[in-house]
Amino acid sequence: MEDFTSVTNHRRNFLKWGASAILTTVFTHPVLAAVGPTNHDHHILSFYNIHTGETLKTCYRSRGKLIHRAVDRISHIMRDHRTGEVKPVDPNLLDLLHRIVLEEKPRSPLSIISGYRSPSTNEALRKVTAGVAAKSLHMEGRAIDIRIPGYETAALRQIAVNLRCGGVGYYPESNFVHLDTGPVKVW
Repeated sequence: MEDFTSVTNHRRNFLKWGASAILTTVFTHPVLAAVGPTNHDHHILSFYNIHTGETLKTCYRSRGKLIHRAVDRISHIMRDHRTGEVKPVDPNLLDLLHRIVLEEKPRSPLSIISGYRSPSTNEALRKVTAGVAAKSLHMEGRAIDIRIPGYETAALRQIAVNLRCGGVGYYPESNFVHLDTGPVKVW
């Protein structure tokens, strides 16, 4: 039978190791999140929808495989905020955003200015805003307008242009960049 001192020492060591593990997890997680994803096996994206106030951080691809529940969550946060309609987002658009995140290493979520647009929303916007395409890829879940707080949209635009993965539109007056998975073009 162990004596009281031995049991107390075991308990103290257990508590020390447990506290150390908890503190390590708590204090390193925000630092790693601020730096951005470092593991290329896990594609993580963070979003903030400026219209709904919703945030989402999720791993949408792991070891090359798409995680459909995560894509559904992303599709929801990128929904048409005017109608509530949801359209599945193109995984290639998510991969493009992930490549930008790897390049920029943002400390803030990607701000969604516009994700999916229903045909009725797109038509309404065309009537009041120049530059809204009649056959916009926003209506197919293949386009997003974003900004990253703390980063110049001109720099974000240049990274997207250099990736040559689709359309890149730059709107400095409105402070956002349009990205899509259509043909490579710049405006």
